[in-house]
Amino acid sequence: MTDCQAEGPVNTTPMDLYEKLSTQGDKVRTLKAEKADKADIDAAVQLLLKLKVDYKTLTGQDYKAGCPPSNSVAPQDNGPLADEGEDMVDPWNVSTSSAKGVDYDKLIVRFGSSKIDQELVDRIERVTGQKPHRFLRRGIFFSHRDMHQILDAYENKRSFYLYTGRGPSSEAMHVGHLIPFIFTKWLQDVFDIPLVIQLTDDEKYLWKDLSLEESHRYAVENAKDIIACGFDVNKTFIFSDLDYMGMSPGFYRNVVKIQKHVTFNQVKGIFGFTDSDCIGKISFPAIQAAPSFSTSFPQIFNGRKDVQCLIPCAIDQDPYFRMTRDVAPRIGYPKPALLHSTFFPALQGAQTKMSASDPNSSIFLTDTAKQIKNKINKHAFSGGKDTIEEHRKYGGNTEVDVSFMYLTFFLEDDEQLEKIRQDYTSGALLTGELKKCLIETLQPMITSHQDRRKQVTDEIVQQFMTPRRLDFNY
Repeated sequence: MTDCQAEGPVNTTPMDLYEKLSTQGDKVRTLKAEKADKADIDAAVQLLLKLKVDYKTLTGQDYKAGCPPSNSVAPQDNGPLADEGEDMVDPWNVSTSSAKGVDYDKLIVRFGSSKIDQELVDRIERVTGQKPHRFLRRGIFFSHRDMHQILDAYENKRSFYLYTGRGPSSEAMHVGHLIPFIFTKWLQDVFDIPLVIQLTDDEKYLWKDLSLEESHRYAVENAKDIIACGFDVNKTFIFSDLDYMGMSPGFYRNVVKIQKHVTFNQVKGIFGFTDSDCIGKISFPAIQAAPSFSTSFPQIFNGRKDVQCLIPCAIDQDPYFRMTRDVAPRIGYPKPALLHSTFFPALQGAQTKMSASDPNSSIFLTDTAKQIKNKINKHAFSGGKDTIEEHRKYGGNTEVDVSFMYLTFFLEDDEQLEKIRQDYTSGALLTGELKKCLIETLQPMITSHQDRRKQVTDEIVQQFMTPRRLDFNY
């Protein structure tokens, strides 16, 4: 959490003040509940009122618990977002006019999260004794909330668990869908902790033109691809909302607790829901929030309510968990911590959204080696020049070249990646040669994934998706 450093709203972001107001509100409630000295309560209330005035001065809005400042609110010196052509980022839409992709530094300011800097990466290496994952080394996971708190807990032998998820909107996943699971697998291995994976088939039924049966079938098929990433059945629970909600009183009780503490106006403010949206959409955020609390999984945590959660996810999912973090202390649970990733670019460029309905927008996990080669050669946006002569003279632009972006995600060797970058920007490496490097990286990776997926039987899926104890003592 980012604390406000200034006395007033100067040099402070709206989310800084919002987070501090949430904390101060919790403090006031705690002091009152503990029947503290009146002077202490009065002082805490006065600070809360001052922060509310600062918040109104900075944002032009009254502070509302559970309703973070909207993305349209920016620090005063930035001007209106619409005037600047800012990126659009929410759980359903991601768009940018820049060929380089979303400006993540600005997104950190707008969302009020903290940058994953070199100091944090070094601390993760020191605490785990493991070389940081390439996603950390290269800034693919770039933002966090309370990761230092998680590392403190680990150093003090206190347990935590991982939670991530997948919205199963189609039978075939693409390589971009693997990013959170590749990283979550690494986190689980280095910290040796339980993992829960939520398949939001209910969400896809509510948002997409799918039947309940189709949504659930996609969840099971996607589970096979997730399992093929190498997760340990003894340490991992994968669940479908459509199945688990009906068999877990603990999970549903948490959903209801969350629902009671978030108003209709708040979810409209956070998620942009309108009066014409079905009530299933309005209530869904509580379902995505519930896995953040250990009592949602009594079979794993034996009823303990103090086990903190760490959520690796793409930054567009953050609004769900800003809401969750606001509600958590009011219902007696620790706030979940988060690690945010950048977005995986479409083949046509970082400003283009990948689409399951457009098979040429990405590399799918079902693609053959020939399809992978053809897609990259035909559709991968190039940062090279129009002619070989120009390219040799001026070099290519790796900041917009999709083949290089994909290599940043999937090529493990840092020195090799840096040599490719230097050779491409100098003109020594041509666009066709760069695409060949990517083809030779992705083909064996996807073939290997397909081989592992073939070994995932329906019985193995059932094992992962059966509520049960894991290999941890709580």
